[in-house]
Amino acid sequence: MNPELRVAVDVGCTRHRVAVGLSEGRLLDEFDIGHDAAGLNEFFSRVERHERQWGLPVAVAMEGYNGYARPLDERVLMHGYRLFNVNNMKLARFKEIFPGPAKSDPIDARKMLEMFSLKDKLPLAREALQEVAPVPQINVQLKALTRRRKQLVNERRRVSCRLQTDLQAVCPGLLDITGEADNLWFLNFLTCRADLTKLKTVRESSLLALQGVGKGYAGKIRLWQKQATFSETVAWVGPMIVEDGKRLLELRHTIGVLQTQINGLAAQSEMACRIDTIPGFGRVCSAELAGEIGSLQRFSGESSLALYVGMAPLNNSSGARSGSKPPRHVNVRAKAAMMIAAAQNAATVPNSRAFYDKKRSQGKTHNQSLRALGRVLVRIIWSMLKQGRDYQTVSPTKTT
Repeated sequence: MNPELRVAVDVGCTRHRVAVGLSEGRLLDEFDIGHDAAGLNEFFSRVERHERQWGLPVAVAMEGYNGYARPLDERVLMHGYRLFNVNNMKLARFKEIFPGPAKSDPIDARKMLEMFSLKDKLPLAREALQEVAPVPQINVQLKALTRRRKQLVNERRRVSCRLQTDLQAVCPGLLDITGEADNLWFLNFLTCRADLTKLKTVRESSLLALQGVGKGYAGKIRLWQKQATFSETVAWVGPMIVEDGKRLLELRHTIGVLQTQINGLAAQSEMACRIDTIPGFGRVCSAELAGEIGSLQRFSGESSLALYVGMAPLNNSSGARSGSKPPRHVNVRAKAAMMIAAAQNAATVPNSRAFYDKKRSQGKTHNQSLRALGRVLVRIIWSMLKQGRDYQTVSPTKTT
C-alpha cells in the first residue's frame, strides 16, 4: 500500500463536510465548506497545505459524484488528484457493520475516511469505492445531451397522453381524424385558434395555410367540422388543451435541435461511431451508450461492463434451488438503450434472432431473452472498443 493523503467529503446540498487523513488511518483535519466559490477555494487551500507538509499524493473520496458534488469533483480531477466515487448503498452497509456512536455529518465524514483507509484490506470497503477514470469530453457532452433528450421525450409522452385524454372528453370525434395526437399537422390545427370551439369554423384556405395540412387532411377536418360537438367543460379544459398542444410543438422543435447536436457529437466520438456499426443499434442508442459508459477504463473487464448496463444476471440460488435475478444497482439509462438495441438487433440479424428464439424455447421470457442477447452484444462491444475495430459481418465460407 503506497502512502497517500486521503480526503473524504460528505456531500450536502449547500455545505460539505471534509475530513483529511493519512492512509494509515490518522486523522489530520476536519472542516466544513460552503457550496460556493469561497468554499471551493478553501477546500483546495487546506488540502494543498497538507499536501506540501506531508509531500504525499492526494486521493479524494466523495458521495454524489456528478451530482450535488459538481463542480467540486471536476476541479478535483483538474488538480490532478485521484477521485473515488462512494457507493451510497455500500457505505450504508459499511456503517451497519462498523456503526458509529451517532449520525451526524462529522461522523459520516470520519466513517468515510475510515472506509477509505481500509479499502486495501477489506473487500467491502474496496467495493464501495470506485475510482473515477478520465472520460473524453465528447462523451461527457453526449451524456448530458442524451439525458436531456430522454427527459424531453418522456415529457412529450406524458403531455401527449394527457392531451388525448382531454380531447376525448371535450371534443368527441376530433381524435378520429388522426391516428396520433402528436402529429405536426394536427397540432398546428389544434393551436391555430385560442378558443377550441372556433376550430369548427376555420376556413379551408386557412387550413391549407397551416404547416403539414394538405388537401387530404383538410378534407378530414372539414368532415369533422360539419358534426363537431363540444362538452360543457370546454370552457375551462379547452385552454388547457391548446396550451398542451403548444407545449408539444415546442418539445418537438427542442428535441429535433438536440438530436441534431447529438448526431454531430456522436460523429466525433470514437466509442459512439464504433457501437453504431453494430446492426440495429442506431445513432440514438449508440450516443446514449457512449455517454453513459464514458470510458472502458472505469471497468475491470467485460463482465463489469455487462453488470453496469444491466445485461448480467446475478446468482440467486439457495440450497437445491438454482436461479438468477436481474441486478438493481445498474445504470438504468444504459440498460434501457441496450434493451432497445438488442431488440432491434434481433429483428435485423438472423443469427441474433435465432439466439433469441432459442432462449424463448428454453422457457425464458421476452426480457430475459433480450438480456441474454444483450450479454453477448456487450462482449462484442468490449472486444470492438478494446481492439479499435468496427463491427464486421463474417460471411460463411463456401466449400467446393
